[in-house]
Amino acid sequence: MKVVVTGGAGFIGANLCRHLLLTDGVSEVVALDDLSTGVAANLAGTAAALVVGDLVDPAVLDEVLPGAAAVVHLGALPSVPRSLEDPLASHHANATGTLQVLEAVRRHGVGQIVVASSSSVYGNNPALPKTEDLVTMPSSPYAVSKLATEAYALSHAACFGFGAVAFRFFNVFGPLQAAGHAYAAVVPAFVSAALAGEPVVVHGDGGQTRDFTYVSSVCEVLGAVVRDSLVSDRPVNLAFGGRASLLEVLDVLERILGHPIERVHTAARAGDVRDSQADQTLLRALVAGTDPVIEPVGLEAGLRHTVDWFRTGPSG
Repeated sequence: MKVVVTGGAGFIGANLCRHLLLTDGVSEVVALDDLSTGVAANLAGTAAALVVGDLVDPAVLDEVLPGAAAVVHLGALPSVPRSLEDPLASHHANATGTLQVLEAVRRHGVGQIVVASSSSVYGNNPALPKTEDLVTMPSSPYAVSKLATEAYALSHAACFGFGAVAFRFFNVFGPLQAAGHAYAAVVPAFVSAALAGEPVVVHGDGGQTRDFTYVSSVCEVLGAVVRDSLVSDRPVNLAFGGRASLLEVLDVLERILGHPIERVHTAARAGDVRDSQADQTLLRALVAGTDPVIEPVGLEAGLRHTVDWFRTGPSG
């Protein structure tokens, strides 16, 4: 089975390519990435074939999709703050990009597509945990673009006869996730600063909560869905119901590192959601028959793995 991973040189994509190469039935993995946020070195030492190109370009998609049994569409322009600075760029990469991928899937008769949506689609809906039947209330252009991603994928699957799963990713973290740039996610930003002995910047009071999900747990689910050709006619949360505040994450990091971490609080960021936690009922039903049973890596164990990766560096 040939699997194409868009955004395959990115954080989740490169981890997934590694996982797929060890998955029964997968014989070929092609990573498509324009390297705007991904890094070719993330795939170093793997058998994944990297094609550098823009997924919004039909000619590029026509180069990589022939013969593919499945596409995992992770390619996107991430970050809520980035989308506030340039809403059109987020829409172009995330919504238009998804539509181009779906049209290419249709042209080439690919049997299955798995797309990455986001918990940000729930936005300001206060209900916890987040069940997939909640009214979506996106509060940023990024969230809107991800809502379009899942809607396009599920409607195309229904109209044109291929299988699809639209996963709502929550706060995924782990090795290969970059720090040191303006749009860095919270875990790599915290870990990088703490290891450097620098103050950690906390936006707001730090009481905001997230369902932090270790990247290998995400890859286990994605790999099982591709291997077993699983489908869903509605979006599915891809997280396991954990809930920790940013301050709690820092407490765990202090325990791992064995020393206090200085915190500097700044203003809360526009577009940020206060609390997020997944209901995992639909996810568990979707993967109920997978073997082995998928059990997520816990927050502290995942943070320990992440700290180890930052200490050894990308080559470690």
